[in-house]
Formats: sequence, structure tokens, C-alpha cells
Amino acid sequence: MGCHLWQCLRIIGVHNFESVDLLNSTRTDRVLKWGALTAAGLCLLPMVAVVFASIAGTTETLQHLANTVLARYTLTTLYLVVIVAIGTTVIGTGAAWLVTMTRFPGRAVLEVMLALPFAFPAYVIGYAYTDFLDHPGAVQTLLRSLTGWGPRDYWFPEIRSIGGAGLMFILVLYPYVYLLARSAFLRESATANLAARSLGRNATGAFWFVSLPIARPAIAGGVLLAVMETIADFGTVSYFGIQTFATGIYTSWFSFADRAGAAQLAFCLLIFALCLAILEQIQRGAARNHSAGQQEKRPKKAQLSGWRAFAAFTFCAVPVLLGFVLPIILLFTMSLESEQNLFSDRYLGFITNSIVLASIAAIATVFLAVVLASYKRFQPGRLAKTSANIARVGYAVPGGVIAIGLLVPFALLDNKIDAFAEAYFNLDTGLLFTGTITVLVLAYMVRFMAGALNTYEGGLATMNTSIESVSRSLGTSSTGILFRVHLPILKTSVLTALLIVFVDVMKELPATLIMRPFNFDTLAVQAHRLASDERLAGAAVPSLVIVAIGLLPVILLCNRLSKTD
Repeated sequence: MGCHLWQCLRIIGVHNFESVDLLNSTRTDRVLKWGALTAAGLCLLPMVAVVFASIAGTTETLQHLANTVLARYTLTTLYLVVIVAIGTTVIGTGAAWLVTMTRFPGRAVLEVMLALPFAFPAYVIGYAYTDFLDHPGAVQTLLRSLTGWGPRDYWFPEIRSIGGAGLMFILVLYPYVYLLARSAFLRESATANLAARSLGRNATGAFWFVSLPIARPAIAGGVLLAVMETIADFGTVSYFGIQTFATGIYTSWFSFADRAGAAQLAFCLLIFALCLAILEQIQRGAARNHSAGQQEKRPKKAQLSGWRAFAAFTFCAVPVLLGFVLPIILLFTMSLESEQNLFSDRYLGFITNSIVLASIAAIATVFLAVVLASYKRFQPGRLAKTSANIARVGYAVPGGVIAIGLLVPFALLDNKIDAFAEAYFNLDTGLLFTGTITVLVLAYMVRFMAGALNTYEGGLATMNTSIESVSRSLGTSSTGILFRVHLPILKTSVLTALLIVFVDVMKELPATLIMRPFNFDTLAVQAHRLASDERLAGAAVPSLVIVAIGLLPVILLCNRLSKTD
């Protein structure tokens, strides 16, 4: 049939345009190729720059770091990683299995609400709980008024500690594990579950010996994502006074003006992050290879009653209460006590800066993601696949590392341009790149390219390649296929990718703190500044705006979750 169609097209004169279409398609493919290679190169640049900057540093700097702070940074970071890994695994996996494999009162509501803590940056929830649980907070004040105790008459857990920071991370990061584990449980077949029950296993036994092993790669992938976010965080650990690699990089760069030390700390963190990225890629591959027993028929949900139903409800409700409901109430109460006016010119400036940055970064990131995905689609091969994989590496690299990696080469470039302009034109160009939002937007693009690329490629994977074959047989070039076929069909994926990157940029703190131009502050920076000054009530106002915006993709995600069950 395809041959007959081609013959008909030639008869009506399409062959007259064959050479022109071929030329246009070749030109478009060349543009896509170089656009994709440029995007991959930009994403690789900060990592390469960090490596060279760390090597350029003296051994005395490295020895000083090793003798003073390196061991402390390493141990503290590892403590946090272990705490978060255990906590997110238990909460995320347990809640996912309960809402997927069992029935109990409130399950339908909880399965959606369990994803809502995703809207909170860890540093925002840290501000709320510090105000609530610290010595002058509501809990300890009530305790002293009820008992008559003095400040030294009782012991109360310290919220500003490694354990407290770990709890904050767990409350906002367990949705990574929950969502991936729930997806794996939804794909589990009834055959495997029934086989376990026929061998005498009850629902709990089926979970341990069937469901958990099948979902293990997905669970591990979610844990690794949560761990990556933990090592990348700066706002929470900085506010809690915990010394990690993230705080060490910022302190070395700004407080001590030690560029070499900051670069070498960034290099250490980069190695750790890339190891986690490799593990995540391995787990993603393993998840595709552990789908044994998939069938159309889903396992029958076990009906829980009595104390079992109460225990299941409590297990799922507590993370929602502590990770979303209570923080919202606390932040709203704090904001009422603050003197911050959200509609003042100053705050409108913060909001405008945040929206402008997030919008530009989202458009640039999604544009390059479309270029990368289209190059991989139209010209499949090792080079296209490698370019896409390189572009994804940024999601595993902390914002502070990316900031250092971009400031080093672009600051050098700014100085070279300024020196050239002064020498030949007697013109002071200033900081063309590092003095504007240009490099900051580039940092966001590197950091969040993976989210945009995965979202667009996910939609692209649902389209049969025969669509392109038919389009080309009708004389459509690659550009025509992209703009007339792919983008109209995948507009939902494009909009979702834009929204995801937009919200991620709104929440990003370390890269913004390091790279923002002078007197250019965002909501995240304002919240961090007020919290650092112990003005937590004031910090609640920008924090609430960040959370409100962060709810947008979570609501979309919850809507999708409700349709899959």
C-alpha cells in the first residue's frame, strides 16, 4: 500500500519537490544535530569546569580541607543520606502498598494526598517546624505552662540537628518513593499474587515475598532520587546549622573567598552525585527488566477492617498530616503575625523576578529538550543517545556545584572581553554574563533539563514511528513533522514540562544565592534571608507563595494518579 501511495504522489507532481524537500530535511537534521550537541555541551560544561578548577587549586588547599572540614562534611552528608534513605523507603513503600493493594476507610483520599508534600521545598517546611518546635515555639511554651517547668527542667528533642533535618527531608521527599513504588505495584499481575496466596502466604507475606521483590528496582530508584535531592539541598542544612558539602561550598566561595577550596569541595560532591546518578540509571534499567508476571488482570485488593484498617489509615495519614496539612496551617498562622506585605512594591519585585527567571528558564530548557528529543527521534544512533544522556546528568548535580562550574569559565570570559574592550576601544563592558541573569538561566537549564527531557520523551514514546514515515512520504521535512505533527499532538507534554521546570526554578535556592546579579532577589532568596535573621514569621509569606505555585504540578500529578486506579 505504501508503494502505491508513493506512486500516486509522484503522478500528481510531488516528485517535482522531492529534491527541495530532501534539501530542507537535510538542513533541518543538521540544525537539530548541532543544536542537540550544543545543549549537551552546555550541560557538560559546569562538570568539566569544576574538574579543571579543582585541579588548578594548590595541594595546600586540598590538604587544609582534608585536615579541617572534609571528614566532617563527609560524615554529616552520609548521616543525612542514611536517615533519608531509610525513612523514605519505609514511608513511601508502605503507603504505596497499602493504598494500592488494600481497601480501608479514607484510602481514596489518602492515595492522592500522599503526593501533596511534593509541593514543599525542604527549607520551607524546616522554617515552619522550627517556629513550632523550638524553645520559644508553641509546643514547648504550652509544655512549660502546663507543667510549670523552667527552661532547664526538661529535655526536648532539638529540631535544629541532623535528625531534625533528616525528618524534614523525609517528609517532603518520600513522595519520590511513593509514586514510583505505587506505579510498580499497579503493574503487578494477579498471577504472582495468587500464586503466593495459594502457597499459604497471607497479604503481608505476599507483600514481603512477591510485591516487594518485583517493585525493588522502582523503590531503589525513588530512594536514589530522594538522596540526590538531600545532598543538593542548601537551605535546610544552612538554616539548621549543619555542615555538609553544600554549605561548605557556599562558605568557601563567599565567606572565605576561597575559590580553589570551593571548587575542590564541589568536585568531591560531584563525584558522589555522579555515582548516585549511575546507580539510578542501573536501577532504571533493572526496573524495565523486572516485570515478570504482568497481566491485564490486577490483583484483588484486600479489605481491611477493625484495628488493621485503623493502622493502615494512621500509617498513611501521618505523613500527609506532618508533611502537608500541619505545615500549611503553621505557615499561614505565622504569616498573619508577620509585617510582610505581599502586595508591596518590594514583594511585587521579588515575585516579578521569580516569575521572569522561571519563565525564561522554562522556555529555554524545554526548547532545548525538544531539540534533543527530536534529534534522537529523527536520527537515532549512538551520538544522539549519548547527547541525551549527557543532558540528563545535571539532575544529579547539586545547584551549588553547577554554579561554581559556570562561574569559573564565564567569569574568565567576562574578564577577557572587558580587557579586550578596554585595550582596543577604551570601553568598560562590565560583567556581560556573570553580572546578568544569563548564566543563572543557564544553570537552571543544566539542573532541570532531565525533567523536561523525560517528560517530552515520555509523550514522544507514545507516538508510533509510522507517523513520521507517512509524513515523509507526503513530502514533509523534519521541521514540518516537528511543528505540524509532534508539537500539536504533544502539547500536553510540552506544557507539563514547562510547568515542572517553572516550579523547580521557583524553589531553587543554592544556585540562585551564588549566581544572582546584585540586588536581584527572588522569593526563595527572601525567605532564606528572613529565616537566617530568625524572622520566621516574615519568611512564611514568601514560603507560602512558593508552596502555592509548587502545588500546580502536584495537582496535575494527583489527577493522573486518580485515573490510573
